[in-house]
Amino acid sequence: MSNKRNIEAAYPLSPMQQGMLFHHLYAPGSGVYFEQLTCTLHGELDVAAFERAWQRVIERNAVLRTAFAWKRLEKMVQVVQKQVNLPLAQEDWRGASAAEQAGRLEAFLADDRRRGFELTQAPLLRLTLFRITDDAYRFVWSHHHLLLDGWSMPRLLQEVFAFYEAFRLGRDLTLAPTRPYRDYIAWLQTQDVAAAEAFWRKTLAGFTAPTSLAVGRANGETDATGTAEQEVRLSEATTAALQSLARANSLTLSTVVQGAWALLLSRYSGDDDVVFGATVAGRPADLPGAEGMIGLFINTLPVRVQVMDDRPAISWLQELQARLAELRSFEYTPLVQIQGWSETPRDQPLFESILVFENYPVDAALREQLGSLKIRDIRSMEQTHYPLTIVSGPGRELLLKISFDSGRYTPDVIDRMLGHLRQLLEGIAADPARRVGDLPLLTEAEREQLLRTWNATARPYPHERGIHQLFEEQVDRTPEAEAITWEISDAESGVAATAALTYRELDARANQLAHALRARGVQPGTLVGLSVEKSPQMLVGLLGILKAGAAYLPLDPSYPAERIRFMLEDAGVQV
Repeated sequence: MSNKRNIEAAYPLSPMQQGMLFHHLYAPGSGVYFEQLTCTLHGELDVAAFERAWQRVIERNAVLRTAFAWKRLEKMVQVVQKQVNLPLAQEDWRGASAAEQAGRLEAFLADDRRRGFELTQAPLLRLTLFRITDDAYRFVWSHHHLLLDGWSMPRLLQEVFAFYEAFRLGRDLTLAPTRPYRDYIAWLQTQDVAAAEAFWRKTLAGFTAPTSLAVGRANGETDATGTAEQEVRLSEATTAALQSLARANSLTLSTVVQGAWALLLSRYSGDDDVVFGATVAGRPADLPGAEGMIGLFINTLPVRVQVMDDRPAISWLQELQARLAELRSFEYTPLVQIQGWSETPRDQPLFESILVFENYPVDAALREQLGSLKIRDIRSMEQTHYPLTIVSGPGRELLLKISFDSGRYTPDVIDRMLGHLRQLLEGIAADPARRVGDLPLLTEAEREQLLRTWNATARPYPHERGIHQLFEEQVDRTPEAEAITWEISDAESGVAATAALTYRELDARANQLAHALRARGVQPGTLVGLSVEKSPQMLVGLLGILKAGAAYLPLDPSYPAERIRFMLEDAGVQV
């Protein structure tokens, strides 16, 4: 059957698909939006039934038979094939130790990511089974994010395991059909572009540059590349407190996390007006059946937040939620169009970090799977083109995970960032009425370091010797080292230059002054007034007076003459 005869349908891309395809074409070998899910299947796996279940799911869902076309076309389109062959590979690793198996798996995953997908060829997914014991398999499911969002994945896997359990028992299964993804694409074509443009122009008015965290590596500082991940989890008590706070104040947990991230961006950047990206579900309420559809509905949109330090945290979060609700009315807008309507230059991104709140995480759905197989050791990996991707999601312990560009950020920076984000959320949970500006950022360890460790500067001091004597000892040790430097400028040309005195030169000038003072009758116990601007002469005067055996009275030259006269008379200094 020719390719043309195998085509079932062709239609435009969603906004997110357009963006993902653009980034894939811009950096074809980068691995952006390549997704991997791995888990261990415990039990007597019927491989034939498992393969057949996946094939049935592919037949049911057009998005899994979809490829993309753009060459020699005016617009990018997605093309659904009538039939595709399911790639299911198998390897037997039972002869290898657990450590060897782990090493082989990491090598396979890395090679799988390098291999990527040819986006013009369906299906854009691969399945691999590694048999690790007589009753366990390590399963790897790779696919391109162009096909599915996070909401679709657990629903798709539920279908797979429902068919698997039926086929394993020699039965067939009929599931109710889901609404096709192309209906969502058709819905997109009916939306009001002019209204969206007006909204986004107003929302982003005056914002001209992306919010910078100012904690990245300097250019050329490292050869590190690729994406890495680090995560923390809030305690059950803090998570429960945040959930209770959200319910009591008509907030979503997602809004609370977004508020904490906005506040962290503000503290790091020093700006009270910040913008970050947020991934929205994108499933329209006015499209019947949208919740059960399989495909890519999400969109990443700019969230602009004014951080108001004097507002109670809870009322500030409620205002943020109201703005997010308004944003959802226009969440169908392609990000590239929003960029064009903003005042940010085309060669700069609107934001450098995105926040993803997973309302229906895949690992939770798999752990709840009922059937003959037990599913454990669930891992997922995705690489976006953003330097920072913050992932959070509900559960007994709230997850905070950051996927980051290793060329931009170091692991210790990300570790501190996660600690600060957790600290802000714990502060909100502990006292939601607290002023936004008073919410704590530093961890207990950082406060201990800042207030005590770094301030523990006490050192033994030789009280039997004066500062001028200690200075003379330093002159003996490093006579040619620079003791002081200062800037001088030419009044006519305005050109500035730097001048310096070595320890030997400064000591010589101080000695000259000390001799002059003694010649004028200064002796031990005499009080000498010193009125001079902050300058090298001030140091020469201070040291010279001490070397003469006298004490000095500091006088600010900016004081009125009467004030200086009173100070001299009060101290008993002869004028």
